[in-house]
Amino acid sequence: MQLVVARIGRAHGIKGEVTVEVRTDEPELRLAPGAVLATDPASTGPLTIETGRVHSGRLLLRFEGVKDRTGAENLRNTLLIAEIDPEELPEGEDEYYDHQLIDLDVVTEDGTEVGRITEISHLPSQDLFIVERPDGSEVMIPFVEAIVTEIDLEEQKAVIAPPPGLIDDQAEIASSREEPSLREEPSSREES
Repeated sequence: MQLVVARIGRAHGIKGEVTVEVRTDEPELRLAPGAVLATDPASTGPLTIETGRVHSGRLLLRFEGVKDRTGAENLRNTLLIAEIDPEELPEGEDEYYDHQLIDLDVVTEDGTEVGRITEISHLPSQDLFIVERPDGSEVMIPFVEAIVTEIDLEEQKAVIAPPPGLIDDQAEIASSREEPSLREEPSSREES
C-alpha cells in the first residue's frame, strides 16, 4: 500500500536541498537517509534521500543525484510516496493512517447515521473528515477528540458527538445580553 508522506517545496540554498511539507506522523521513519520513495508525478522518481536536517523549524532533504538549485527547483510540488505494509499500524494508540479511516461509517453517539468518510483533508491546524451524506451532500468534521469520540476499525465506524450546527441546521446562538422588548424605550445617559 502506498502512503503520501511529504510534498516537496522550494529549493533551499545552492547545493540541491529542498524544503518539505511533512504529511506523516513518523518523519524519522519515513523520511530517513537511505529511504527510497516513489513520486507523483512518477517521472521525477523514485528518489533516494541522501541527507535530512531541520533548519528554522522546517525539514530540509537532499536527494541522491540532485546537486544544485536547478535540480531541486525541478522537484517542487512533487509528492513523496512510501510503500507500507497494509497491516502496519502507527506507533501511537490514537493514530491512524488515512487508508484505515476512508470508507468508515460515521454515526452519532445515539446511532444516527451521518454518512461515510470519503477523504481526509490535512490542514495545518487539524485534520478534517470529508463525509458523504446519504443524500450525496458533504459535511466536514474536524478530527479532534472532542468531536470524534471513537474510532472502531473492527466495526468500521467513527462515532461523533457533533456540536449544534455541525451536521444540521440547529446552530445555537448564544448572546451575553438579553434581547430588548419591543415596548422598552432605549435608555439614554442623562447629563448632570
